[in-house]
Amino acid sequence: MISAVFRRTCPLSVPRPLPKTGSGKRLRISLCLTDANVVYSRAMDPSRTIAELKELRALTGDENGAQRVAFTPTWSKAREFLKEKLSGLPVEMHDDAAGNFWATLPGRSEKALLIGGHIDSVPNGGWLDGCLNTLAGVEILRRLVEEFDGCPPVTVRLVDWADEEGARFGKSLFGSSACAGTLDMQEARNLRGRDGIALPDALRAVGINFENVQASCIERANAAAYLELHIEQGPVLLDKGLVLGTVLGTFGVERHTITFHGQAAHSGSTPMNRRRDAFLAAAKMSPEIYKIAERHGGVCTIGSCTTEPGIVTSVVADCRITLDQRHLDATALASMLGDAHEAAERFAGEGGVQVEWERLWQIEPILFHPELVGLCDESTEEVCGISHRMPSGPLHDAAEVSRSGIPTVMMFVQSLHGISHNKIEDTKEEHLEAAFLAFDRLATKTMDWIAREP
Repeated sequence: MISAVFRRTCPLSVPRPLPKTGSGKRLRISLCLTDANVVYSRAMDPSRTIAELKELRALTGDENGAQRVAFTPTWSKAREFLKEKLSGLPVEMHDDAAGNFWATLPGRSEKALLIGGHIDSVPNGGWLDGCLNTLAGVEILRRLVEEFDGCPPVTVRLVDWADEEGARFGKSLFGSSACAGTLDMQEARNLRGRDGIALPDALRAVGINFENVQASCIERANAAAYLELHIEQGPVLLDKGLVLGTVLGTFGVERHTITFHGQAAHSGSTPMNRRRDAFLAAAKMSPEIYKIAERHGGVCTIGSCTTEPGIVTSVVADCRITLDQRHLDATALASMLGDAHEAAERFAGEGGVQVEWERLWQIEPILFHPELVGLCDESTEEVCGISHRMPSGPLHDAAEVSRSGIPTVMMFVQSLHGISHNKIEDTKEEHLEAAFLAFDRLATKTMDWIAREP
């Protein structure tokens, strides 16, 4: 194997060359803006990564945004683009049993630093969502190859997770959950897209055997840490005037349907005081969930509402709403859910209707590794002079990796408008450059941390 050859030929120590300019001359890049006397040598070119992100946008997007939906021809084109950018490096590349793509740079130690992201997108999505980190990882591999003559202190692996978004089949984090061993195979086996195609059939079309996807767990062998860079997708950093954030973990989620059962009645002949209006009880939940979020922190959302019989001349007999509640603290999340149950029963009683609950989905809060959180803070401070710790509302592949027991942390970079999953998604180029430099610092610190661990 290539990896064995590299390990045999790895020197014990190598000089650290300075990065080259376009003219071939070497120059110094200072990553620490808080101490002008500290200068780090890095073969990093953030502008190259930005140019490659724009190249990918032109290749796989249109006037409506990114179109890299997983397991489609455009997604395959994006994967080939990523492999092309890695082709000049001494890395071993392969797709695993779940369709995740891996590029491995062997090091002096088999203990591995994983750098992960996803190149798939939602339909009409943003140009940076997911692919930001995969291409940042390519640039880190380039730097390590030059700095360590192709053999860093520990093995470094870049992974592009398959179908993080779940846009086609409604199941997010497919590849990472398969690798982590948390994928519900029966649930996934029955998933179908809007086109009627079943997930196993779609996987077969791109060379993946669904029944074997959990064999991808072999890729976790020797994994010592996992890092992920992502756009924030929300407005917190923007509102605070900050460039980068350290992610403490991902929110736990409680997701339910709440159905109020009343009685249909003629809208003209039924007095207001005689109505058993299911919609009235459900409508009272809307302001109440904001009060619940204010009391406990976290976020609450009623995302949909349907009524029966759903005609203008009838009092609503049945009203179904969906409730999504998220918090980083498990106890607070449970309290939020309890308060919502109490409120629903109270409003049902006031309106003379019944209420029924059904859980759609649940996941516990996932906290990232405290030592890696500290290293991420250090890296953002060195580049930007300030750090900020925050939770992640959206789920990410990092959550599944962390659930599997691998020490994990994420870094966020500011999103303009606080918008993602939209063609207007954007981040200032100077903020992208800061993110790449800070993330590179985090990679170096994490490799040192791995090397120190017994």
